[in-house]
Amino acid sequence: MDINNLKIDESAKANINAWLTGSYDEETKQAIRNMDPTELNESFYRSLEFGTGGLRGIMGVGTNRMNKYTVAMSTQGLANYVKGLFPGDCKLKAAVSHDSRNHSREFAEITAKVLAANGIHVYLFESLRPTPELSFAVRHYGCQTGVMVTASHNPKEYNGYKAYWSDGCQLTPPHDVNVIDEVMKIKDIKDVKMDGGEENIEIIGEELDKIYLNRVAQNSLHPELIKKHHDIKIVYTPLHGTGIVLIPRMLQQLGFTNVNVVKEQAVADGNFPTTPSPNPEEHAAMKMAVDLAKEIDADIVFASDPDADRVGVAVKRPDGEWMLLNGNQTFSVLMYYLVNQWKAAGRLTGNEYVVKTIVTSELPADIARKNGVTVYDVLTGFKWIGAKILELTGVEASQEGSGKPVYIGGGEESYGYMVGDFVRDKDAVSACSMIAEIAAWAKEQGKTFFDILVDIYKEYGFYKEGLLSVVRKGKSGAEEIAQMMKDYRSNPPQTIDGERVVRIDDIQLSTSTDTLTGRVTPIDLPKSNVLQFFTEKGNKITVRPSGTEPKIKFYFGVKGELCCRDCFDKTNAALDAKIEAIKHSMKLA
Repeated sequence: MDINNLKIDESAKANINAWLTGSYDEETKQAIRNMDPTELNESFYRSLEFGTGGLRGIMGVGTNRMNKYTVAMSTQGLANYVKGLFPGDCKLKAAVSHDSRNHSREFAEITAKVLAANGIHVYLFESLRPTPELSFAVRHYGCQTGVMVTASHNPKEYNGYKAYWSDGCQLTPPHDVNVIDEVMKIKDIKDVKMDGGEENIEIIGEELDKIYLNRVAQNSLHPELIKKHHDIKIVYTPLHGTGIVLIPRMLQQLGFTNVNVVKEQAVADGNFPTTPSPNPEEHAAMKMAVDLAKEIDADIVFASDPDADRVGVAVKRPDGEWMLLNGNQTFSVLMYYLVNQWKAAGRLTGNEYVVKTIVTSELPADIARKNGVTVYDVLTGFKWIGAKILELTGVEASQEGSGKPVYIGGGEESYGYMVGDFVRDKDAVSACSMIAEIAAWAKEQGKTFFDILVDIYKEYGFYKEGLLSVVRKGKSGAEEIAQMMKDYRSNPPQTIDGERVVRIDDIQLSTSTDTLTGRVTPIDLPKSNVLQFFTEKGNKITVRPSGTEPKIKFYFGVKGELCCRDCFDKTNAALDAKIEAIKHSMKLA
């Protein structure tokens, strides 16, 4: 193969030559020789970016692919940063887990091997475990860092690598950019320590499972209701992922006796053979679970994604049809239950707080504030929820009566929720447990989960959200997106769908402007390229470029009144129409 004669990027040629002449195994080199020019270019035109959340990409041979070499080199960069930050007499420790994806176990073992060769004691799970348990393990064992091998809910061709810090949260400033700097310094596999240190790898599993599950069980607010309604019909699917290891077991430990797991999707399989996408946001992923729910007349349905940090929920309507809740709806019901039950138990002292992201519905915030609970808004991404908890509470979990702020719960619109702060990332194990308990609580009142959502809408107003992603590919697309943000800043809309814009928040400039008075107040958030427009009737429009894809995202939040329980469909349709009208007003549709 004469690489120099191929019509591919010069950067790809340089990377290909480095791999063909470098210390890479012969199988890898032969795979390179067998590639066509298009595949070579895609696989080698750049190095797979280690971003603020770690790695994520298509699996395969090449610098722009997830493989044993890119994983090893990234881990060496992480190890170098950890070793450089902590003193020589400090015992360095790390926890490593993985999901069910193809090559995940291999990548986890390589990660552990590199960390161990660098003198770091590694707690490696014996087999696949959920992301939240990895987060828990980091803090439980007093680790400086941790790695979860997963591509979350991406298609089967992908894998990824989430890096964690000592608080059990994904990397936040300054560690995120500092680790990226160290990873970028690793140019060749020769720079990676791979040999020796096997004695530094400790296999963990059942012992930590018990500790973690016992801590999840402590979240329960009404174990007596679970005992009374233990036989409510629950349908659960792990979508071929890690949830099968702990979620059915957790439900059983709490006392639920009628848990129906979708058998076809209970097998851990990185090919996800029964669904086009292992994403619980999508109807196709939930279809088999909903079909089973119809068959057995279930009370509640939920699904976890492959690394069991996100949860999708389906509920039965009064007409017998099943409806998939969006992330904002599930989070609102969770917050309603948590806050009201804490209040009923006399546990609210004015020192409690909840956290949500700025693109999440305002309904959970309204529920919390009405009951005297402080609400913190953070940037998009669950790591910012963890960062806020660290700021307010520290590494240790909240303790009532300690004098420190007490965390109740948090969440985001993208199906991630965290009950209690003993984990510092999205936790489907805890969320599924609490969702099941809410179903039992509803049953006690002669209601369904859907009825509880309607109760919330009647009391607080019917909140509805929408999302539009405008894709603009390539260099010209990136320039167009940048220009759109520039135009919104220099010439913001004065009205949106006939309503006055009364407030503009610019997270990049850290300013909140009252457009009626001209008053500008500071925003206490890390700078981020995000704009938010608030109208006189309470609508919220958020605009932000994606940090990982060639698109700009528009989040819409509107509100109406639910006059009667039977008006749900009519009100829902009217709010959908309102969102469409806003899109037209902003020339997005």
